[in-house]
Amino acid sequence: MKQSSGQQVLLTGATGYVGGRLIPLLVAEGCRVRCLTRRASSQSNFDTACVDVAVGNALDKESLNEALRGIDTAYYLIHSMGDHEDFEQMDRRAAQNFAEVCSAQGVKRIIYLGGLGDPSDKLSKHLRSRQEIGDILRTSTATVFEFQASIIIGSGSLSFEMIRALVERLPVMICPKWVRVLAQPIAIEDVLAYLVEALELRADESRIYEIGGPEQVSYGEIMRRYANQRGLHRSMVPVPFLTPYLSSLWLGLVTPLYSRVGRKLVDSLRNPTLVSDMRAKADFSVEPRTIDAAIARALIHEDNKFAETRWSDSFSAGGEEKSWGGVRFGSRLVDSRTRTVDLSCEQVFTPIRRIGGDTGWYYGNWLWKVRGFLDLLVGGVGVRRGRRDPDQLRVGDTVDFWRVEQVVENRILRLAAEMKVPGRAWLEFEVTEEDGVSTVRQTAIFDPVGLLGIVYWYSLFPLHEFVFRGMLRNICKAAKLSPSIGVELADR
Repeated sequence: MKQSSGQQVLLTGATGYVGGRLIPLLVAEGCRVRCLTRRASSQSNFDTACVDVAVGNALDKESLNEALRGIDTAYYLIHSMGDHEDFEQMDRRAAQNFAEVCSAQGVKRIIYLGGLGDPSDKLSKHLRSRQEIGDILRTSTATVFEFQASIIIGSGSLSFEMIRALVERLPVMICPKWVRVLAQPIAIEDVLAYLVEALELRADESRIYEIGGPEQVSYGEIMRRYANQRGLHRSMVPVPFLTPYLSSLWLGLVTPLYSRVGRKLVDSLRNPTLVSDMRAKADFSVEPRTIDAAIARALIHEDNKFAETRWSDSFSAGGEEKSWGGVRFGSRLVDSRTRTVDLSCEQVFTPIRRIGGDTGWYYGNWLWKVRGFLDLLVGGVGVRRGRRDPDQLRVGDTVDFWRVEQVVENRILRLAAEMKVPGRAWLEFEVTEEDGVSTVRQTAIFDPVGLLGIVYWYSLFPLHEFVFRGMLRNICKAAKLSPSIGVELADR
């Protein structure tokens, strides 16, 4: 029996990047998990069959008393990126409340994830604040295990996503001094392994553990490693004159997603984040993976998570609330739309499974033929392959210049593109039925590689909007008519 089995655990930051991934691991360890969330509306984000949910705020002692009652171990994963000028004071007050209530409720252990950095350096405000929080938590009567981590590599990690955005968008990168600062990146899977193993660590005194991967590299080297795995060629031009402030403006210009937090993020990146204390290696069984392995895992995780996405849950019911060019999920660009029809799933799915080959694509067949011809000119497969069977599909079948990646009878068809494109592309159909009415969701997905991939998607988006909308409309018309009519609708 594991020591952690049966522990009552409180998880703060449960809707965050690390906390969200930690929940299933704690449940698998046999812990009884209680998640603290600030908003009652967030309760729907949790599987209440596996976890309890407490609504509260670390700035509100009364709500903390309720959340921490009966808790053995508390995870403190709260930290602000500084939306307010007084974020240090707010974080300080939250940590003080948490330490005091943990003492009052008899919490035995606090596990905290902070930031790596030499305190003798002139640390950024955010790194300094994260280390100060560890000091405050140690005023509690609980044993505190503080993990100080360098950049975390994983899809969704803010630092990693910033690096990815820069590499994907810029063939030539202007590199200020912070790009040459050394870090010791660690994979998110390894961070989680440390956090889980800390549940079982036998120690009666509080400890600080510095954690990182086996390699010390600059941010520029991380960019190069990412570019290599994505098959991108990037040139880096070092410049001495970009201060953190000017760098943040530049960052906000080329990656608008980070315009709000750019200065705060860059300010933190100017400090080296290297492991100097090897105690974590002695006390834990975790063997952190290399940078290349961490990046590969991040991309695989994103692929798996993306493949499991149900667009009927991810988009609005109407499927039309999207910005021009679709919406972004990680590195992918997604354009999705729906149409309803008074037929069964089986009736609606019939024309979908007959798509391509002699049946055609239900709208603008001549455009598809032109696209196939252009693909042949650049060494692609074109549309000459057709289909194995005019009526049935199975995983692995070719459909013109697509290949069947997933097929669920009368419900889902996902096609992966095999034409030459600057990235990876999919076309997916999902049919759901309720009270005799079926909803067809058509989703075009593109994972662009580099700036060329982004330009490709946005330049063709108006044409895609025109063709895919017509295709979906005619698929629904074909479903209402006899199967033979589908071909006649193809060019309308």
